[in-house]
Amino acid sequence: MSAVFFVTGTDTEIGKTTIAAGLLHAARLAGYSTAAAKPVASGCHKTREGLRNEDALALLGECTLALTYDEVNPLAFEPAIAPHLAAREAGVELSVASLRGPVQAVIDKRADFTLVEGAGGWRVPLAGQASISDLVISLKLPVVLVVGVRLGCINHAVLTAEAIARDGLELAGWVANIVDPDTSRLEENLATLAERLPAPCLGRVPRLAQPTPAAVAQHLEFSLIEETL
Repeated sequence: MSAVFFVTGTDTEIGKTTIAAGLLHAARLAGYSTAAAKPVASGCHKTREGLRNEDALALLGECTLALTYDEVNPLAFEPAIAPHLAAREAGVELSVASLRGPVQAVIDKRADFTLVEGAGGWRVPLAGQASISDLVISLKLPVVLVVGVRLGCINHAVLTAEAIARDGLELAGWVANIVDPDTSRLEENLATLAERLPAPCLGRVPRLAQPTPAAVAQHLEFSLIEETL
C-alpha cells in the first residue's frame, strides 16, 4: 500500500522543505520506502550536472528509492523569483500538463510514502490563469499544510485551509513550524490554529539551531499519518 501527500505552506520561506524532509525521515525510521517530487523550483545554482536546487536536493537525500535529480525536480530555474516569471524568462511553459507527467511518474514508483512539495503557497501562479493548486486538483492528492508560525499566520492558515476545501481536496493535517519563536502569545496562537483548522496537528517544530531531517522528525507525530499507510 502507498500514500501520497502534497505539501503546501502558508507562504514562501516558512519551512516547507524542512518539514517535508522531516516527514520523509520519520517514514524511513518507521521502515517505509520513500519518494519525493518538487516539480518546479527557482533559485537554483549552476553545477557541472546542471541547475540544482537546495530544497530538491534535501528531499532527494531522504528518498529510499533510486531517483535521479531530474525525476525529483524536472523544472529548475536559476533566478530566485516567482517560478512562473522564471519560466517565462527561460521560454518554458509552466503548465499543469508540463508538471503532471513528471509528478505522476514519481507517484507510479509506488513508494510506501511519497511527498510532492509545491513552491510557495497554495495559489502560486503557473502559466495563464492556472495555479499550483490546479496540479494538486488534477492529481487528487490530500494536502499537508505547513504553517509558518509568526504574526498573521492564523489568517493565512485559515484562508489556505478554506481554499483547499473549496477545491474539493482533503486537508490531511498541518504542522506548526515556529519560524518566529518570539511570536507574542505563542501558545494562544497555536490553540487558535488547532481550533480553526479542520485537520489534526502533525507536529510542533521549534526553531532549531540545526534543522536536520532527523532533528525535525523528533517533533513530528508521524503516527497520525502512518494510519493511512
